[in-house]
Amino acid sequence: MTDPIADFLTRIRNAVKANHKVVEAPASKLKLEITRILHEQGYILAYKQDKDDRGHATIKIALKYHPETKTNAIKGLKRVSRPGLRHYAGVDDMPKVLNGLGIAVVSTSKGVMTDKKARIENVGGEVLCYIY
Repeated sequence: MTDPIADFLTRIRNAVKANHKVVEAPASKLKLEITRILHEQGYILAYKQDKDDRGHATIKIALKYHPETKTNAIKGLKRVSRPGLRHYAGVDDMPKVLNGLGIAVVSTSKGVMTDKKARIENVGGEVLCYIY
């Protein structure tokens, strides 16, 4: 697999479209950080790091749905930087997703964070994905 982050986002995107309650994906430190940001921003209910039957680390994510309308909190996930074409942004060029309604996940020298926090911390980095 050449792009595990794209695979991770695709698993979440497919689970949202299929109205699943829980999604399971292989774990890595970067995927855990993206999941932590999703949880902090209110896009998912909860997440848990676990091991599968072969002993590999996995992430279990509980997706968040509106109780009355049954719509998902995640409307879209888009991979921006990929192995074939990296996308870097400085503090001045940091993208705003849907005029601030969505978030951009940025990998910086101070760790993985949202675009808003990167502006506050005054750091740029690689724009991993957009979430709205």
